[in-house]
Amino acid sequence: MADDALVIFTPSGKRGRFPLGTPVLTAARQLGVDLDSVCGGRGICSKCQVTPAYGEFPKHGVTVATDALSPWNEVEARYDRVRGLAPGRRLGCQAKVMGDVVIDVPPESQVHRQVVRKRAEMRPITLDPATRLVYVEVAEPDMHEPSGDFERLSAALAQQWGIGDVEPEPEILRKLQPALRKGDWKVTVAVNTGHRDGRHRIIDLWPGYFEGRLLGLAVDVGSTTIAAHLCDLSDGRVLASSGVMNPQIRFGEDLMSRVSYAMMNPGGDAEMTRAVRLAIDALAQAVAAEAGADPGLIVETVFVCNPVMHHLLLGIDPVELGQAPFALAVSGSLSFAAAELGLASLHPRARTYVLPCIAGHVGADAAAVALSEEPQNSEALSLVVDVGTNAEILLGNRSRVLACSSPTGPAFEGAQISAGQRAAPGAIERVEIDPATKEPRFKVIGCDLWSDDPGFAAATAATGVTGICGSGIIEAVAEMRMAGIVDASGLIGSAAQTGTERCVPEGRTHAYVLHDGRAAGGRLITITQGDIRAIQLAKSALYAGARLLMDEMGVERVDRIVLAGAFGAHISPRHAMVLGMIPDCPLDKVSSAGNAAGTGARIALLNSAARREIEEVVRRIHKVETAIEPRFQEHFVAANAIPHATDPFPELAKVVTLPEVSFNTGGAAESGRRRRRG
Repeated sequence: MADDALVIFTPSGKRGRFPLGTPVLTAARQLGVDLDSVCGGRGICSKCQVTPAYGEFPKHGVTVATDALSPWNEVEARYDRVRGLAPGRRLGCQAKVMGDVVIDVPPESQVHRQVVRKRAEMRPITLDPATRLVYVEVAEPDMHEPSGDFERLSAALAQQWGIGDVEPEPEILRKLQPALRKGDWKVTVAVNTGHRDGRHRIIDLWPGYFEGRLLGLAVDVGSTTIAAHLCDLSDGRVLASSGVMNPQIRFGEDLMSRVSYAMMNPGGDAEMTRAVRLAIDALAQAVAAEAGADPGLIVETVFVCNPVMHHLLLGIDPVELGQAPFALAVSGSLSFAAAELGLASLHPRARTYVLPCIAGHVGADAAAVALSEEPQNSEALSLVVDVGTNAEILLGNRSRVLACSSPTGPAFEGAQISAGQRAAPGAIERVEIDPATKEPRFKVIGCDLWSDDPGFAAATAATGVTGICGSGIIEAVAEMRMAGIVDASGLIGSAAQTGTERCVPEGRTHAYVLHDGRAAGGRLITITQGDIRAIQLAKSALYAGARLLMDEMGVERVDRIVLAGAFGAHISPRHAMVLGMIPDCPLDKVSSAGNAAGTGARIALLNSAARREIEEVVRRIHKVETAIEPRFQEHFVAANAIPHATDPFPELAKVVTLPEVSFNTGGAAESGRRRRRG
């Protein structure tokens, strides 16, 4: 029997072997995992709560037994009695490693909590929500003309508002008579017109004139984060926006890992469904509290998500999406009671609308991007890239729109990077490297100063410099390429080859020291050869997907590129082009759309006609399946070079001159043999 065990932490992906009996908190600290603790491991503060995951994890190559951690001890039991532990949670200072284990560190247990940057983009939306308030005056009962109160309410709705064919439902009928009499035969009615059969549904009613407001919630359920925008349905204002990490990440960082978890663990799909629904309900309460509103007034919800998230949200086993032909259980839009998703904090009769999916790997989030960015209405040939763990790409104009998905993985989000972390205060998000001196400077989230500005150390004293997030690693690698620290193949040169002592040996390769804070008790943050490779794989998948759509369209260049998604909003177009993440294009034609999927969700929430529009648009979008296209692999391999092995990137060459260096056989002396075209 082994005397040590493998411990894997999510979402950081950090792992290591530890002697049996090692406290989880100790393992986390030794690996540099962001796990909070104030009481020094005495089981008092509860900040080190973790969630172990059990079952088969093919991605990690481990099977986690139910006894992988020590049993609950008296400290945990006492804490649970006094303050309560959420189901499945353990105290990291008390739980000890007894076997191979996968441990999730929830956001609230992280010292540097994630900043979910999925804000609501400002844009005009024609207001026509599916649920609205109407004030009606109802005829009093008359013994000479007998009719029920509901029939007279229906007649008033038809006469005064043109709302006909209203469904009588028991819950509303129970409230109707007291409300009519208390309001002196005047009532305010919340009416929903969002279902396909043309009938109207009464969500609620109040005596007299109701001075409150109805609320709607637009939710983008991503693989990594869930973002929600709370809107006032009377004027369309965004009252609050917030986001949380998707708790399903502990079952797998990417979509196929979660499909595998469902396949390998009976009931795993239901477990992931419960996790995401609880997170959404808690998020609804959080945004309502931020807005000072009652979540019980949320009467309308709209969801956008990729196909795997779509199925897990709806409680559908996603196993068919993990194998060809990637069949969806349902591809069309859906409308049903929000209560069916277990969203207990919302109005009990709230309605839910889920945008249609385009195909097995291109989901409702891509449909929402199309609704927001409208490539189908553009004269210019537009490439819209929703950058995330699973990138979704649209290419088209008025004549035709194509779509595909590309498995970029979590590297762009800071995962699989040696010093990587989610976007949180203290994370490096901007990088510049002087091409002459090879000296870096950077910005961290939460501070407007550059690292070489006076006052930077004082301004970041509270957070420190804790790691590097997705936008930071992209800029770092691109800057290293522009400074001649990395060659076109992605190799980091030695100190002698690059002319900087910041390039240090690391095994058989080299790493670049971006920040050394050890003298002040901080971290050593380096960009390693493994980091470069992770970014190369991610960017190659993104480029290959875009290039495949261009092949299908029969074009070599596009007119404009839109970077969408919470992460896409923070990508520098110049750095993205230097890396070769996207095809060559004039830099002034590359723009950010922010969280376009979230914007599309808000449009569908606030404008019922937009729902019919996107349902029609989706029927016309042609899906290209990257998994079975031979040219995807060709494009992927060529895109491994930085920026590209064969495309000369003429537009990029107009604004950036990349050093002609090669570190394969001795560096600059051999550079002429591996010159980039153009």
